[in-house]
Amino acid sequence: MNDPDVVVVGAGADGPVAAWKLARDHNVDVLLLEAGAFHGNEQWPEPHVDSGGTVSTDPDDLDGKLLDEQFTHREAEANDPTYGYLRVGPSNSARAPWFRNLHQNAFIWQVSCVGGTSIHYFSNHPRGYPTAFDDQPHWPDEVSYADMVPYYRLNEEITSTQQAPMTAREEVFIEGASQEKSGEYPLLDGLNVTETGWRPQPNAVEVPGKETSNGQPLDRNYEGSFSYDDGFRGDTLVGDHFQGSSTPVDAPVREKARKSSNIGYVPRALDTNDNPDVGNVAIRPNTYVTDIHTAEGAGNLEATGVEIRDTWSGATQTVEADTVVLAGGCIETPRLWLNSGLPDDGWVGKGLTTHWFDWVVGVYDDDTVADINPDRQHMDPYIGQNSAVRFDKPGVGGLEDIGMSPGLVSFADYLFTEAGYSFDTPVDPDEPWDTRGYIVGKELKRRMANYRQTKAILVLTDDMPRQENGVSLDDTFSDEHGPVPKVRYEPGEEDDERRDELARIAANIHRNAGASHVHRAEWPPLLLHMQSSMRIGKVLDFAGEAKNVDRLFVADHSALANGVGGPNPTNSGQANALRIADHIGDRYF
Repeated sequence: MNDPDVVVVGAGADGPVAAWKLARDHNVDVLLLEAGAFHGNEQWPEPHVDSGGTVSTDPDDLDGKLLDEQFTHREAEANDPTYGYLRVGPSNSARAPWFRNLHQNAFIWQVSCVGGTSIHYFSNHPRGYPTAFDDQPHWPDEVSYADMVPYYRLNEEITSTQQAPMTAREEVFIEGASQEKSGEYPLLDGLNVTETGWRPQPNAVEVPGKETSNGQPLDRNYEGSFSYDDGFRGDTLVGDHFQGSSTPVDAPVREKARKSSNIGYVPRALDTNDNPDVGNVAIRPNTYVTDIHTAEGAGNLEATGVEIRDTWSGATQTVEADTVVLAGGCIETPRLWLNSGLPDDGWVGKGLTTHWFDWVVGVYDDDTVADINPDRQHMDPYIGQNSAVRFDKPGVGGLEDIGMSPGLVSFADYLFTEAGYSFDTPVDPDEPWDTRGYIVGKELKRRMANYRQTKAILVLTDDMPRQENGVSLDDTFSDEHGPVPKVRYEPGEEDDERRDELARIAANIHRNAGASHVHRAEWPPLLLHMQSSMRIGKVLDFAGEAKNVDRLFVADHSALANGVGGPNPTNSGQANALRIADHIGDRYF
């Protein structure tokens, strides 16, 4: 596609969403560019060894069994930020990852590939809280919660979002949180949350075992095959979502259970090429955009295309387009803007939110789970969807019950902290946890020996956009794509207070459920749920178009005007990308 109507920069969680909507509903030809690899595509059978093809336009290029080979389910092989196949860096695994300058105790966890960081996520798809849109001052009047609801509904339909199935881990959480069991919080009904309580997690995962060759449901007594070729459908509860998740095995790409954007939207985007009545979508991986081209327009600058660089060969070329859409995420979108020398009124790259996470761990005695449900002997955190139940407190944030594989558990529970070593870190006797901070050596081994009876609760704080947080250019270091991004995030005092409140609620849920030991990790900033570094209302108008550059839009999580209250941002980011795509079509096509 040499002369697309629209070029979309970034094929992560949101870029494929905008591309599909523009092509299907607005008859627009879209070139979707991605800096990283394209997994599960026959054009790139060895995406980290060989440069492979150039562009994919055929849905038959997608190969689910090839994806099975490439996504090995092994923790370090997938997740290591230096050499893992899910990292921020070029597809060529012999080369180093791309550098971001982060002068603080913090960690950026993202992925560069088709599907982006949605390949590295738990598939949690709650909606943002209405109060974050309608009561907080960040969203312009033209974007209310009611405006988002139709797009939430469409996104939930496409991504098979539905109530997650329960395992022993969730039953223990409900024991500690529910009004019926402990007198604490009510069960919330519905998707639009305005009150405090708990509820099953809405996840973008097809229900387990919805069709099997012998009609046997998936439960603890299931003895059938988990292969798609043998008739299995939906989620296998294997708990490997953070490693990319390619289940059920043997399934076509579009039939994989967890609907990350490479599963939920990329096949649909490529399907447009088989329909003569709509626009076309071409996807080109291994393509880093280094500059946004502009020309003088009627009053503002006007975007005219982009400069691209092949990450394997280093070759560059210009792609012209009627409209440019940035969807590279909260770090790369502002970096590209700033490296292109576009106007900056002080908010480009600023206002970053990240849900100011924390992590509260409960260790349970062997008989606790059996007392709650005699059919269960262990919580076994590696079984089930990684998060299947949640707690919401609009205006403060939320909690999620979490279970993961053991390497991730040891890191998240005991080895990621800003509190110091637990043996040297006092605990206020009025606080509801027993220990906090690093746990290492023999004590770490003892804790991990209780892995099967350990579970964590993730704190997601409604942190506020602050102009001092975000992305700027490093004036001392550049790579092949220009000055590297310098990233900063420090919570405000009120953000700390909200996080502490949620951590106490999480610890009390553990206590109510019968935990014998509660540990607060006290995480430093983990930049995973990033939002609002190119905010609607500041850098962008309500339609997502740059205020100072015509025909330049932002349609990724950075366009969100705040952290949508604390709920996981994928549903909100994708719904907003659908909404912005409609505005692009209405304005220019």
